[in-house]
Amino acid sequence: MANPPSLSSEQRQAALQKAAEVRRARSELKARLKMGSVTFRELLDQIDTDEVVAKTKVLAVLESLPGVGKVKARRTMEEVGIAQSRRLRGLGDQQREKLLAEFG
Repeated sequence: MANPPSLSSEQRQAALQKAAEVRRARSELKARLKMGSVTFRELLDQIDTDEVVAKTKVLAVLESLPGVGKVKARRTMEEVGIAQSRRLRGLGDQQREKLLAEFG
């Protein structure tokens, strides 16, 4: 296992700050999904333009949808053939269509 690159304290601080901003953005995204202010279809349309959306895990998005819990999200992903570690950008066209049919 390789050692991580050594960073200066400024580089480390910048990386920590960037990571915190991304976590905050993902949290806001999931909250908007939960409230219903953004739909699953709208989210999929943002994949090409929004890096935060593209790198969000499918499981986290599905669990954030209103009326969808952990069990239903995992079961649907298994039925569609999506790995639990898959991110939105990594979804294939058929996988997107099946998820939209279920949650769109």
